[in-house]
Amino acid sequence: MAVRASDGSNPDVGLLYDINGLTRAAPPWSDRVMAFAGEYGILLALVLVVLWCWWSVRRRGTPADSVSAAAGLVWAPLAAGIALLVNIPIRDFVERPRPFKDHEGLEVLVAGKTDFSFVSDHATLAMALAVGVFVAHRGFGLAAIGLALAEGFTRVYLGVHYPTDVIGGLALGTAIALLLAPPALALLTPLLSAVARSRRCARLVRSRRAPGLRCAGTVGIPEPRLGGTGVGPGHNDLAA
Repeated sequence: MAVRASDGSNPDVGLLYDINGLTRAAPPWSDRVMAFAGEYGILLALVLVVLWCWWSVRRRGTPADSVSAAAGLVWAPLAAGIALLVNIPIRDFVERPRPFKDHEGLEVLVAGKTDFSFVSDHATLAMALAVGVFVAHRGFGLAAIGLALAEGFTRVYLGVHYPTDVIGGLALGTAIALLLAPPALALLTPLLSAVARSRRCARLVRSRRAPGLRCAGTVGIPEPRLGGTGVGPGHNDLAA
């Protein structure tokens, strides 16, 4: 027998029915929008945030801040990839079926989901990428985290994940991106500093039009850090 949202015996399932039940009051076209957003759109938006952040810090930040931000932005997709790899054994160990296999009455807006449910790959990837951006730049990072939370909501709305699948994915992505950030930045910061000193590749880190640009050879190697400090108006508030 399917567990109903009104039973109240399982808050996870009850919240699943409540969120997925919103589809019944939504117009038909919104289902297609949400399906695209949940599968591809929000992840694409996160990629655009990463690119926008890179474009902004290389034109506006100080040389040291540009190097630190570039290291953080390189770490963001690496963290997402590592988080997805860590999730593989977790899913195989837990072996939780998709919610629509155990509970009737769900509106499943995305077909073809045959793998296990816990934890959500989409939520894991989105949050690891978002927290990686936050390590590089707090402003863009907060926007990215908002998108990651929206991604988690859509996975439940689409009927393909329990809320705890999403919470587990958000937690896993955050843990990987934050816990591994110090050693990752310790390796990436000198590498990006060397790129900034290169005449051919320096523009990947620092725009020629950036204010206060000095000769490439004077860009120092900043220490990896996880907390930015404001130094005046217009400071980029870089977090790494």
